[in-house]
Amino acid sequence: MFYVKQLQHEIVLEPQHFGPKLRATLVRLLKEQVEGLALATYGYVVNAIDVPEDEIQSGIIEYDSGNVVFTVNYTALLLRPFVNEVLDAVVSQCNPLGFFCFVGPLRIFVSKHSMPEDMFHGFDAEKDAWISEDGEVVIATGSGVRLKIKGRTVEQGNITAIATIKDNYLGLVDDGDGAGADATTTME
Repeated sequence: MFYVKQLQHEIVLEPQHFGPKLRATLVRLLKEQVEGLALATYGYVVNAIDVPEDEIQSGIIEYDSGNVVFTVNYTALLLRPFVNEVLDAVVSQCNPLGFFCFVGPLRIFVSKHSMPEDMFHGFDAEKDAWISEDGEVVIATGSGVRLKIKGRTVEQGNITAIATIKDNYLGLVDDGDGAGADATTTME
């Protein structure tokens, strides 16, 4: 899920930024450009943790524009979902086909086919929630759910995933009121 890795990024800098605060400008631009970025092979860059001064290479001048290209090596905290990984997420939207939830910047969809049998027909349009047949489990916007990643896709700098709450120990873990659910629900 979260891990630390050494990465490299190129920054194009205009001549107006040259001066005594060049390093601080490079670090600021690096953070602005890479934090929140989804890299296909590594996942989301959550934070550029460290940019050692000796890892900023000398710039190369672009003769047609006068800009300088700096190659910067940095240490990044990354978020990458793995198939079959169990995560806790916050529900952001419910609809008749399932619900969407987030783990940080990662958007996850749980289909009604990936919910326990007693919730398959449990969408309540008035409450905008998924409710079990016995009424004990209510998954609505703001609820915390524990889920298992079943697949992920990477498209144009965005990572999305599909998941299930059908296995043991998955499902509602927080009903969204801040008090937490009575117990982790076993849904099977």
